Amino acid sequence: MIETMASPEEKDMDLLIFGARGDLSARKLFPALYHLDNCELLPAGVRIHALAREDISLETFLNDIKDRVRKYVDDSRWSEEQWASYSSRFMYHRIDFGNAEGFSELAQLLSADRPAMFYLATPPSLFGPICEHLGAAGCLSGDRRLLLEKPIGHDLESCKAVNDTVGEYFPEDSIYRVDHYLGKETVQNLLVMRFGNRFINTQWDQSCVDHVQITVAEPIGIEGRWSYYDGVGQLRDMVQNHLMQLLCLVAMEPPNSMTAEGIRDEKVKIVRALRPINENNVRDHAVRGQYAAGWLRGESVPGYLEEEDCPAQDSQTETYVALKAFIDNWRWAGVPFYLRTGKRMPEKLTEIVITYKALPHNIFAGAGSEDVPNRLVIRLQPNEGIEMQMVSKQHSLRNKMGLVTKNLNLDFLDHSELDRIPDAYERLLLDAINADQSLFVGREEIEESWRWCDELIDAWQARAPSLQSYQAGSWGPTKGELLIEKDGRSWHV
Repeated sequence: MIETMASPEEKDMDLLIFGARGDLSARKLFPALYHLDNCELLPAGVRIHALAREDISLETFLNDIKDRVRKYVDDSRWSEEQWASYSSRFMYHRIDFGNAEGFSELAQLLSADRPAMFYLATPPSLFGPICEHLGAAGCLSGDRRLLLEKPIGHDLESCKAVNDTVGEYFPEDSIYRVDHYLGKETVQNLLVMRFGNRFINTQWDQSCVDHVQITVAEPIGIEGRWSYYDGVGQLRDMVQNHLMQLLCLVAMEPPNSMTAEGIRDEKVKIVRALRPINENNVRDHAVRGQYAAGWLRGESVPGYLEEEDCPAQDSQTETYVALKAFIDNWRWAGVPFYLRTGKRMPEKLTEIVITYKALPHNIFAGAGSEDVPNRLVIRLQPNEGIEMQMVSKQHSLRNKMGLVTKNLNLDFLDHSELDRIPDAYERLLLDAINADQSLFVGREEIEESWRWCDELIDAWQARAPSLQSYQAGSWGPTKGELLIEKDGRSWHV
């Protein structure tokens, strides 16, 4: 079934995508906009301006992205008629993002009484220059919005520098910092599940929860991004943004309202309450790893130091991070949060696992399954849904009170009338068009996140804990398993 909704409110807008020939635009932005148009959610007055450095015609550009977008659109949603309607929105502009020349032509296309949204799908080094050139060319009069992709800096100092620069040209309520995890249906459902259901909300604290696990695993390696990734590593690439956002949504207090300000205020409180991982505890609370050659899905894959274009055979960049974190507030006092993320893992998996404490007295001792705790498993990838693991009586005449573990499974796709789960970028682009910042990251929370991560990075550099090797296709180094097992617990997967 194709999702259809009432026609959106008619509104005029110019959407300018800087880096329109890049991978992000082809894989995510243009397919997401196509789907919105297909579902009649993209206002008829939205014009899409594709900006790139290549000197090509609009026809050449559209022929190129048509083949690329087609890969990410289901057959049931693709038609030549739909593509013709969608592509009629496009204009193509050749422009050098680092050069002020050419931006004056953009100013002639924009009108002060017509909203404009600038999506910077570019390297972060261009955020500042693009904003400066837009301002100098007179492109920023009227309703103007700015969308920024991660990373916002590589540490607190550089993050502040980026925020200060873009803040000179755009007010904070016009800046939309993208973390695509926040656009996922399951992440939004996490808020509804927590704050819309009393029986869950009343058990969401240290009195009932034993520990929390957050895992983000990827089977891919660095995919030719050596020059970028080796200067970043898994902590900066994944923990500082994606895992930190998931941690905040799990742990935050109920906001006064579901507004951007209300949600951001509560998330910032969680980051500030995170206990530092510093030189005193880094060896007990953090594990770094780097994948070696191994087997993945029946194929041999190279190690990190054997990847194409690898120039540094002694690189100490981590491709795996496991952390044991604590939130020092009343709700979560003493509850460990185990975070784990890595590349070249056995499967693509993103999940949050809430493990509940054992009953104070088990009247079914000896009946089986008494050692299996209740778990709430929130799946973000590969199939979005929520699963509750609970103890149930076995159906049997021979065994009167035998216990088994059963799963109550809510699969979002199976339990909806949709034929697919909308991509996160569809939600984020639609919210930005509608000026809704609730699923975007605020300046204060991203800077506080960098402050916490910087202290951990400094501790790694000062204490120089050994980089643990793990075989590609495994779930990480042995010390990553021991991080949780020494507490009498184990990873869910």
